[in-house]
Amino acid sequence: MASFAETGPSAPVVESVRVDMVTPRARASLTIRMIIAIIVAVIMLIPVIWLTMTAFKSRPDAVAAPPKVFFTPSLDGLVALLTTRNLVPPAELARLQADPGKLSLFQRVALDRGMTIIGPSPYVGRLRNSVVIALTSTFFSVLLGLLAAYAFSRYNIPGKSDWLFFILSTRMLPPVVVTIPIFIFYSRVGLRDTHLGMILLYTAFNLSFSVWLLKGFIDEIPKEYEEAALVDGYSRMRAFLKIVLPQAMTGVAATAVFCLIFAWNEYAFAVMLTQEKARTAPPSIVTLQGTGGIEWGAIAAGSLGFLIPVVIVTFALRKYLLRGVTFGAIRQ
Repeated sequence: MASFAETGPSAPVVESVRVDMVTPRARASLTIRMIIAIIVAVIMLIPVIWLTMTAFKSRPDAVAAPPKVFFTPSLDGLVALLTTRNLVPPAELARLQADPGKLSLFQRVALDRGMTIIGPSPYVGRLRNSVVIALTSTFFSVLLGLLAAYAFSRYNIPGKSDWLFFILSTRMLPPVVVTIPIFIFYSRVGLRDTHLGMILLYTAFNLSFSVWLLKGFIDEIPKEYEEAALVDGYSRMRAFLKIVLPQAMTGVAATAVFCLIFAWNEYAFAVMLTQEKARTAPPSIVTLQGTGGIEWGAIAAGSLGFLIPVVIVTFALRKYLLRGVTFGAIRQ
């Protein structure tokens, strides 16, 4: 609220602005909303917290009933996840335990369970397969989607609406429905259990999402910018690289995160179409077996290790992701 006072014929007009103070009722409402948000966040993080706890429990603690909240941390899960072990005869076990100083930390943990490490487990290689397949398919999904989205946004393509609907319709198809036909096709052309086959498949399934999402971002960029660049002598490709692409980077980052999450977490195709060479981490984690039962600690540790890379990427791109999902929501 503004008020004006004049002290003389030539006195300047003075504007005073009254700043409304936060009322106790508004402060209480804000506090209640913050408490509710914290409670919801804690509830949503309970599975992740429990997963982390289980990853560092010993095997008896991991299967204890009722579940243990307070426990002595152990590396049993990591050892079971990252190594292949064999049972040790009692005489050999006594000999090894007599001189533990020469053994590595993982060897000592394995000896506590009467086993010795004979080599690495396949988990690390399969996690590496996940990284290669997910990153490569995400790159091609975003690259091809960006070019297609630009064409649909800037050019008057005959039947553009029909083409866009056809592209979207591929996203409506549940992947598990086409698993068997793709399995037969891949077996005949030699793409089953190959990195190339999985990259092509994930790229194809992510492409429809990429095209539609990126087209929305490019539509929000005024065409006048490119027209001015073309008048100045830029080629169409140079105008795209210098004008459109920098302004669409928030959309590219958001699209890349969503495509990466799909390719990283995909399970059905990975189970049916891979065996050893190109098997990824998701189907490998659930098949971890130990001597005498399921290694719940190893499964939790593997799931935690599988979760961390996506969290790191999403956290690193959080600024672009937040801007990307709200781009175009407010119009001037």
